[in-house]
Amino acid sequence: MRIRTYLVGLFCLLILSFNSSFAQIEKAPDRAEGEGPFKRLIVRGVTLINGNGAPPTGPVDIVVEQNIIKGIYNVGYPGLAIRERDRPKANPGDQELDAEGMYLLPGFVDMHGHIGGTGQGTPSEYVFKLWLAHGITTIRDPSAGNGLKWVLEHKEKSNKNLITAPRILAYTGFGQGAKAPISTPELARQWVRDNAKNGADGIKFFGAAPNIMQAALEENKKLGLRSAMHHAQMDVTRWNVLNSARAGLTSMEHWYGLPEALFTDRIVQNYSLDYNYRNEQDRFGEAGQLWKQAAEPFSEHWNKVMDELISLDFTLDPTFNIYEANRDLMRAYSAEWHKDYTLPSLWEFYRPSRRSHGSYWFDWGTEQEVAWKENYRLWMTFINEYKNRGGRVTAGSDSGFIYQLYGFAYIRELELLRESGFHPLEVIMSATLNGAEAVGMDDKIGTIEVGKYADFFIVEENPLKNLKVLYGTGALRLNDNNEVTKVGGVKWTVKDGIIYDAKQLLEDVRKMVEQKKNGLSFKMTTK
Repeated sequence: MRIRTYLVGLFCLLILSFNSSFAQIEKAPDRAEGEGPFKRLIVRGVTLINGNGAPPTGPVDIVVEQNIIKGIYNVGYPGLAIRERDRPKANPGDQELDAEGMYLLPGFVDMHGHIGGTGQGTPSEYVFKLWLAHGITTIRDPSAGNGLKWVLEHKEKSNKNLITAPRILAYTGFGQGAKAPISTPELARQWVRDNAKNGADGIKFFGAAPNIMQAALEENKKLGLRSAMHHAQMDVTRWNVLNSARAGLTSMEHWYGLPEALFTDRIVQNYSLDYNYRNEQDRFGEAGQLWKQAAEPFSEHWNKVMDELISLDFTLDPTFNIYEANRDLMRAYSAEWHKDYTLPSLWEFYRPSRRSHGSYWFDWGTEQEVAWKENYRLWMTFINEYKNRGGRVTAGSDSGFIYQLYGFAYIRELELLRESGFHPLEVIMSATLNGAEAVGMDDKIGTIEVGKYADFFIVEENPLKNLKVLYGTGALRLNDNNEVTKVGGVKWTVKDGIIYDAKQLLEDVRKMVEQKKNGLSFKMTTK
């Protein structure tokens, strides 16, 4: 009993250690951005890329009343003049948004969106504006790192549009706020009940003793709440993804726990004998060896695990982007947006350190990167096939660590889903409808449909042809005069019928960074 209590206490300590990077930050300021909502808003002439896998269609006019979509009208054919007789008529006082030739998509759902922290020096306003500027209108905050009370307060303010922010869902870290270690199943059940009473939308787990995990997940499911889990190495040998899914977990984060469920000739990862979990180069370096220890793709056991997870309606949220520095460190730290949009304090947090979470570049080299490239190949094979067989795959960023910046990292996640084998329409579906389904909001968001919230964004370029046009910094293009230009970047983000100028939000962030640079040396170097 003492050993079990100690281990559960260690688990709670790990939660507290993780959340320490997110010690409560200041409250977001009152909203000073955006126009609307309007009694009636008509978006004119867009090409609609819906989140349901359907191909683009347009031109269409979309009518919004306050924050609800009220009508979607076909108004002609590509290459021909729009038929005025088919257009919804504007009444006196209506707001019209001319988006002819542009593309409209449902607002993105970031399934893994931490709202900054004091460790990184990232104010919530900075984070929120970067998200909205990239078309992200809903985020799921895993672990409620600023404290559940803080997150719920900002969730309510966002719902009322008192602040400039996406919709927020709060998933409390299991054990967060407990007065003592959760050492028995009944204590686990009681904590889950209290968490629901406190207003949380769900729970994020990292691991615990099997009887405690079983009790907590069963109770959470009984209460109708959802859940996510990062299957940390400290408990994954006894409790992997299959255990979680069978007990009622609704989604897994990253990929930990999945290779372990696919083991056929071992039960424990092939750790080096001097491995120490608290040494993050050990932790992340050797994690890059995990997938090659699992069953071969399309083998009997590989297929069996996949099919069971799909039968349980289990969601995979891979967060490919957050580990990409492991396979190409130089690419991650030299990304073009760091110069203008990464706060000096966040850049310092990224740099190699034995204390900062995710800053494990003690001696990272070619061998680690080659191993991680193979890790990605095997991981992506599983994710793509999971999607092909009807499993739900979502898009999450986990920004604020490992050189990944809010908003920009989410778009990179979409590119990595494309690399995995997803058609661009499947990528958009993962980022919109699948995310809405996973958080239980598909009746309100995720697609452009009459009766749903007016959450969408508009971009001047076709993102299906090049996802890079969704980056705030745009995409390179050579024009007819042989000049290099930048195209793209979200033009408008609409949340709850309020129109935000996405480029102005980015300019606000750039000014925040510039002001901080003037008071703090900011050198783009890893030395």
